[in-house]
Amino acid sequence: MMLWWILALMTITALGAVVWPLLRARGMAATGSDLAVYRDQLEEIERDRSEHRIGPDEAEAARVEVSRRLLAAANAANTKPESMGAVGRRRLAALAVAGVVLPLVAVALYGALGSPELPGQPLASRSSNSEDALARSSIGQLLARVEAHLAENPNDGRGWEIVAPVYMKLERYDDAAKARRQAILLLGETPARDVDLGEAMTAAANGVISEEAKVAFDRAIKLDAENYKAQFYLGLAAEQDGNMEEASRIWQSLIAKAPADAPWLVIVRQALERVDSPAAGALAAAADRASKAAAPKAEPGPRPDDVAAAGEMTDAQRSQMIRGMVDRLASRLHDDGSDLDGWLRLLRAYKVLGENAKAKEAVAEARAALANEPDKLRRLDAAIKDLDVGG
Repeated sequence: MMLWWILALMTITALGAVVWPLLRARGMAATGSDLAVYRDQLEEIERDRSEHRIGPDEAEAARVEVSRRLLAAANAANTKPESMGAVGRRRLAALAVAGVVLPLVAVALYGALGSPELPGQPLASRSSNSEDALARSSIGQLLARVEAHLAENPNDGRGWEIVAPVYMKLERYDDAAKARRQAILLLGETPARDVDLGEAMTAAANGVISEEAKVAFDRAIKLDAENYKAQFYLGLAAEQDGNMEEASRIWQSLIAKAPADAPWLVIVRQALERVDSPAAGALAAAADRASKAAAPKAEPGPRPDDVAAAGEMTDAQRSQMIRGMVDRLASRLHDDGSDLDGWLRLLRAYKVLGENAKAKEAVAEARAALANEPDKLRRLDAAIKDLDVGG
């Protein structure tokens, strides 16, 4: 409603600027007495000049001005009534257009092209959005300059190190990993650079710690055994491998050595609680037993107490744990496809999860990886037939 009041006030103000000159009464037509006054002024000017009260130049200037007024008055006096009426009619038509037609046209156009029902946006939100857009624009411009510089100077290690965190902020994780690798190649290894590389690769893999990322964290630990970020990620890798005891050991050691006011302690404690829960231990044990099975019927499956313990976890926790294990296994097999048992575990996992498309992709990748090992390939084909995953 407030919007309509504002629009009405703006319309009235605009109309006032247009209508006001039309409403002003033009000066009355000059009468015969007006003409007589101007003639008397001319005679008075002539007398003053002859009596040397004013100079010739001043007299001429005054005479010209009075003469101009006299001619104007004479023209006004000779204006016909019909002509004045025509001027009035035109003025009324202009008033009608300005006062009625223009507002109606404006309202009709706004109704057709505008958004009268669109809710208002709070000023704070508009300011925040404007600041965010400005920040993104500034970051984009700076990034474009750095990228152009690196295209011309690919051996500028410092430039790669500067651009990497920008890529991370923009969630361009593959580009961030590439920049981290270039920085290490050109500037040399440090614990921080190795951890940053592993972190970028982990982000690019949606939180799954690949074998390459784990190697980067291991290198960081060799250079700095107290690097808390590398220790945390190695614990996470152990958890994703289903090795809850190793994850717990790493994180307990990290907590014991951490300063009491370390801001990352909360995250580590939450991770430790996750792997130390009875449900986590039960699922890890079941996963370990299943991983040792060479055929689907060789393992009887999780015991009743395993299922009961797993039930204590939330759906999100179970899903996260299982997904982490499966993705970690798939990543490892992608790097080293000679592990037949690993392929069989992965196919069974995809079968249980109902991800048939991924199972078929894994079949194709496994056959390609084992193409030069006929015995393993025969066992793989037999398991594929038994699992009924196609491919």
